Amino acid sequence: MKWLDRLRVRHTLRHHPIPDESWHKLMREADIFRGLTSVERAHLREMSTLFLHRKAFSGAQGLELTNDILVAVAAQACLLILELGLDYYDGWVEVILYPGAFKVSRDVNENGVVSDAGGHLAGESWQRGPVVLAWATAAADLAGHQSGHNVVVHEFAHKLDSLDGSANGIPPVHSGMIREDWTQVFTDAFDALRSQLEHHHSHGIDAYAATSPAEFFAVVSETFFTAPATLHHQFPAVYEQLALFYRQDPKSRLSA
Repeated sequence: MKWLDRLRVRHTLRHHPIPDESWHKLMREADIFRGLTSVERAHLREMSTLFLHRKAFSGAQGLELTNDILVAVAAQACLLILELGLDYYDGWVEVILYPGAFKVSRDVNENGVVSDAGGHLAGESWQRGPVVLAWATAAADLAGHQSGHNVVVHEFAHKLDSLDGSANGIPPVHSGMIREDWTQVFTDAFDALRSQLEHHHSHGIDAYAATSPAEFFAVVSETFFTAPATLHHQFPAVYEQLALFYRQDPKSRLSA
């Protein structure tokens, strides 16, 4: 039935295109997409179009979901899987956006990963449930107000981490990658970061990464896509593992 899938894809791309104005504005203004080739941008646009068609978006607390908001979230989410494919986001359907930070009145359990242990949240991601985002934070990240931070990348990295059934900082690695190498590299870096924080050393990586291996993976994914030179300088082996996993090299792309 692959021919039918291809037919559906062509129909979606033809009849539900991303508005040119929203797309070109995003590509022009957001640094996270800087350095993408014209071919990569075209591929990202197609993936983002299909993502928007396959996922259910809803605005909470009166947030109006404009084309600019929808396209911004979809494009950042799809940047992670640009070389992996939309199948990496199968198994769940909903993205919920709040105007700003939101309060969650339930405890976090073993089925989900939350971006903050308590209080008001900028985002959360559940293995089979929705991705929830605070648009004010996402918009600030997109504008580059704080280098190395991107809540959309963070929460969608959790989705990738959970693909094998648990959020533990070890997503399903590709053929040709060695799981033991990933585990050793990430464990060493996680321990080094915690040691640096204990001694109040400057490290260039958000301290929230030291919360758990799952949060370490999400935070270094943020840094990989938004401040790759910082990650490469601090943890070059982590950068190399992420480059193998995402099949991208933002450091070269953004320094061109």
